[in-house]
Amino acid sequence: MKVVISGYGKMGHMIEKVLAARGIECAGASEDIAHFDPVLAKESVCIDFTVPDAFRANYKAIAEHFKAAVVGTTGWYDIREEVFAYFEKCGTPLIWASNFSVGVNVLSAAVDVASKLLAKAGGYQPYMIERHHIHKLDAPSGTAKTLAAIVDGNMGVKTDIQAIRAGEIPGIHTVVFESPADRITLEHEAFSRQGFAEGAVTAALMTEGLTGVHEFKELFLKSL
Repeated sequence: MKVVISGYGKMGHMIEKVLAARGIECAGASEDIAHFDPVLAKESVCIDFTVPDAFRANYKAIAEHFKAAVVGTTGWYDIREEVFAYFEKCGTPLIWASNFSVGVNVLSAAVDVASKLLAKAGGYQPYMIERHHIHKLDAPSGTAKTLAAIVDGNMGVKTDIQAIRAGEIPGIHTVVFESPADRITLEHEAFSRQGFAEGAVTAALMTEGLTGVHEFKELFLKSL
């Protein structure tokens, strides 16, 4: 397998290290993925960790030119159906996630179970706090919105999300269920970007023989 990295910032460098550690060829890294060598692109999986505007501008080129794509960029979900339809049209497998961390995907499963049980029990109000570094452009984070959607769907509420941007925090997501009697807290804290990179590379390996568009969470939980 060959991988091309779209976006060569801190996440791009971390993905490159993970690829090297796993013995997977990094065929290139580019800040201008739309103009990447199309011949090499056809042999490669594109892992995209850029910014929302860049992905919005580049997703058609990624779908047209690459063998498959793994997208960890967030902040484009308002055009989700348009993006998914284009990848389907091009016949290019896509794995996307608001967060590729294994730990966050386990948290997501735990939040799903907890919110279903608490909806039946009654009397609990959910809220969420998410903290990230000052360089993160979207707030709330895509992960927070994804977790909130799970809670809202199970409990029939609108979860309040408080977003904090400070320092160099890799990412902390705290989901709270509170009643007059007690409080239940579920939290994931990333110590570095490595967990996101490991998950993205795992997703790239999953594209072999895959068709269609998939959220990483569904593929990962099925693999356990």
